[in-house]
Amino acid sequence: MDSSLIISNFLNPPVLFFFLGMAAVFVKSDLEIPAPIPKLFSLYLLFAIGFKGGVELIKSGITQEVVLTLSAAMLMACFVPIYTFFILRLKLDTYDAAAIAATYGSISAVTFITASAFLTELGISFDGFMVAALALMESPAIIVGLILVNIFTVDEKREFSWSEVLQEAFLNSSVFLLVGSLLIGFITGEHGWHVLEPFTQGLFYGVLTFFLLDMGLVAARRIKELQKTGVFLILFAILIPLVNAAIALVISKFIGMSQGDALLFAVLCASASYIAVPAAMRMTVPEANPSLYVSTALAVTFPFNIIIGIPLYLYGINLFWR
Repeated sequence: MDSSLIISNFLNPPVLFFFLGMAAVFVKSDLEIPAPIPKLFSLYLLFAIGFKGGVELIKSGITQEVVLTLSAAMLMACFVPIYTFFILRLKLDTYDAAAIAATYGSISAVTFITASAFLTELGISFDGFMVAALALMESPAIIVGLILVNIFTVDEKREFSWSEVLQEAFLNSSVFLLVGSLLIGFITGEHGWHVLEPFTQGLFYGVLTFFLLDMGLVAARRIKELQKTGVFLILFAILIPLVNAAIALVISKFIGMSQGDALLFAVLCASASYIAVPAAMRMTVPEANPSLYVSTALAVTFPFNIIIGIPLYLYGINLFWR
């Protein structure tokens, strides 16, 4: 692999600040970001990427490529939890296996945003409708995970409301804001973009950098919990993203995506949720151990993707597309 891709990604300021956050924990610095601020930054990033995606979507229109891409995204969001569930059942009980499978079937919006910044840095274009794929892949994995729990457990004491599950899957804050911003961007188009550009574009990289600093702090603290998971889950958290990315690249080539879109699709399929799915699993599958599905996604898969995964997937695209 061309080492310049890894170096280019590694020397990206947001990524370096992620490492600064991890270093702060390792050297026992008292660096701390007050709790409400990361939540605000997370909402801003979802708003900005959703709004821009809506503006770009109205430019491109609803073409055959858009329909195929969104269909493939939803297919992967359903397929990944199913096959990973049976792999995880080799070592874990049904509850933990379903929760982790749902986590890896869903997506990490911050990984997607980091990949978008990486492509922008390299001058590689990508389409705004990929944000729609991001929005559509958030919820199906939660539904599939809960279906797996119902199928493979016979615990009559477990009670949960499907209406609450569906509300958490489709109306949780991240999905609601992302889809809402996408629709508003689509409705207002270029006029709306010019009105909000100083806010959605000018502040974007600064907010992303500060947010990744906080993510570095959180990820470093979660690393200690990996001692409880053993080698199996650590290997799972590294190898499954590679498998999912490889499947995504084959689909991307078949559909005829551009290289930029293919990278974003691969990143969506290779990432794991550490916000929406854990929140849903805590409510609906309390028997599952949060330290397993949160620490694997946040402390292993997330750093792996932003350090090695993103440039590695682009390298594979360059070879495959050539």
